[in-house]
Amino acid sequence: MNPKNQYNRNLKPLARKLRTEGTKGEAILWFYALKARKMYGYQFNRQFPIGDYIVDFICRKLNLIIEIDGNSHFTKSASDQKRQNDLEELGYQFLRFSEAEVVHRLDDVVGKISYAVESLEIATQSSATENGGAGEIC
Repeated sequence: MNPKNQYNRNLKPLARKLRTEGTKGEAILWFYALKARKMYGYQFNRQFPIGDYIVDFICRKLNLIIEIDGNSHFTKSASDQKRQNDLEELGYQFLRFSEAEVVHRLDDVVGKISYAVESLEIATQSSATENGGAGEIC
């Protein structure tokens, strides 16, 4: 199934609310690394509704989701895993960081995201070459 077809308009008001009430880690990562195509020119969206879920950050072109786990995630590990599995079945790749990791070791987090973006970029380029370069890879 094409991940682009999974946008859920019904969750848009909640996603907007979550954007204004984000955590410190989300704000830091957004401002210093992902906003305004700072990550290799790729567009990231934050608090983006997909299916029945809202993800913290997504690069739709690379099918990459980044989640920042705050304190509430420690008690939701089973539901987080189901959510991740459901979204991976739609073709998304995941990166997951703790709130503390983003706040206290931002350079390490940005380095891991950079590595993932570079790897996915190489994978999508080789996939396009294998498919004759036809079509946009999303």
